[in-house]
Amino acid sequence: MSKRIAVEGSHAASLAVKLANVDVIAAYPITPQTHIVERLAEYVANGELDAEYINVESEHSAMSACIGASAAGARVYTSTAGQGLALMHEMLFIAAGNRLPIVMGVANRCLSPNLNIWGDHSDMMASRDCGWIQIYAENAQEVFDHTLQAFKIAEDEGVLLPVAVCFDGFHVTHVIEPLIALEQEEVDRFLPKHRKAIYRLTPDQPSTWGPVGSPDVQTELKVQNELALNASKRVILEVWREFGDLFGRYYAPLETYRLEDAEAAIVIAGGFAGTGRVAVDRMRREGKKIGLIKLRLYRPFPIQEIKEALSGVRAVAVVDRAISAGGLGGPVYGDLRNIMYDEKDRPAILSFVAGLGGRDITVKDFIKIGERALEAVSRGRVEHKVEFIQARV
Repeated sequence: MSKRIAVEGSHAASLAVKLANVDVIAAYPITPQTHIVERLAEYVANGELDAEYINVESEHSAMSACIGASAAGARVYTSTAGQGLALMHEMLFIAAGNRLPIVMGVANRCLSPNLNIWGDHSDMMASRDCGWIQIYAENAQEVFDHTLQAFKIAEDEGVLLPVAVCFDGFHVTHVIEPLIALEQEEVDRFLPKHRKAIYRLTPDQPSTWGPVGSPDVQTELKVQNELALNASKRVILEVWREFGDLFGRYYAPLETYRLEDAEAAIVIAGGFAGTGRVAVDRMRREGKKIGLIKLRLYRPFPIQEIKEALSGVRAVAVVDRAISAGGLGGPVYGDLRNIMYDEKDRPAILSFVAGLGGRDITVKDFIKIGERALEAVSRGRVEHKVEFIQARV
């Protein structure tokens, strides 16, 4: 029987991994991710989880160990953050290109130049084109649910791709929140014991993986990966629907808030969506027609759902917590503007970058962003430039 408990966001991920009965965990500590693998180490040490726990010498090695274990047919998990994810970068492409159903928790953290351990989205956005399915969670409940779902999505024979479940460093990882936890028998109904993939490394049927990719095969390999990533959306939706039917918590690629009659909308992914909803409520009390879209599924990008959500909206303020350096703004802004370009009645689209390096995004900040979007409604056209919230330059 499901029960409500109080749990740290990191430990919500650990609990989900334990209930998923993983075979291999590859672990390397890095703030603010360390609590996840520390708790998993406790589960293994005290016999609650029968898994191989591999202490590796770096995050590059952690992903390498996951690749080897997954290729051999194991259910595997790792987690990382910031510079750790950057160190894995080379191996992320190998995991995706070899169609390995690895699940990774990413406690989103700022990247250098200075040593900043706090949260923003610059780490995963720097790896957004690595071929992984990418899901952003707002709170501990979503971390728990999406981690369980990730194993079922990744291991589906119609997908066989790695999945990154992303959640804000400190704002989610270190905050204690209510969680409706599932019992083992409930999880087992949803996520059966891992079945080894048809294609795997085994002495019984020797095979070669990852040899030299000459020009006459590389294009086809990349195209196959792209087709598989886009096709995974069907399975993602099916898994989310099955999870909802079993446990009453339904998920979709994006979540809309007070958008029915909105003239303008704010778009954001991750833990600050709740603050954005508070700002929308305050503006609504003043008679301002604004709503919010929380982006949950980032890769594959939910093109049709975004277009449908924005039909009738005349201005969109995209709030990124990362910068596409030298580009026109944040990465989500670029993706959204790209898919809306050919729409006949496309809205004005504004780019805002906020919350870098763990800086708080306040209700006041979201109201300012919302006001900018409503100004664009009245003007009809906007100059395409990025606005940095709270920037003292």
